Amino acid sequence: MDPTAYCLTIVDFYGLGHGFPGGPPPTGLSSLEKVLHIERAVRDDICLAVPDHLRPDVRFIPYIQLHEYEGLLFSDPDAFAKAIHQPSLAHRFREIRGQFESPEDINDHPETAPSKRILAIYPSYRKVIDGTQAAGAIGTAAMRKECPHFRGWLQTLEALQQS
Repeated sequence: MDPTAYCLTIVDFYGLGHGFPGGPPPTGLSSLEKVLHIERAVRDDICLAVPDHLRPDVRFIPYIQLHEYEGLLFSDPDAFAKAIHQPSLAHRFREIRGQFESPEDINDHPETAPSKRILAIYPSYRKVIDGTQAAGAIGTAAMRKECPHFRGWLQTLEALQQS
């Protein structure tokens, strides 16, 4: 199947508004379970709205980034610090990373979202410019290795090439 016929969507879990499909997720779920719950709800919502002959069930591939995009940047704290021209901050980024099983788990309160943690350490952080440069320096291989939900999404996309 032609991969260009797919709709790929990335949304940050952090700060999803009220009324978003599947939200708020049931209490007692892990962060990953909450994201998977919302992804299923988004997919179901789209499938109900799009005619069956367009095959939304196989063409729409939602992906909700566990907490927010910056979580992925903690996949390689040293490359992250170097990419934003702040190598002396690498140890601080490593400390944050070391507190969580995966970079995708970095968040335990709205004030401690990954971007808020970065800004607390480096107030000059620019989400679009610095985040993009850091992501390029870190690379998807490191993100794939460290972030299971992101890895699963990439595997889904790669499987499209084989079908």
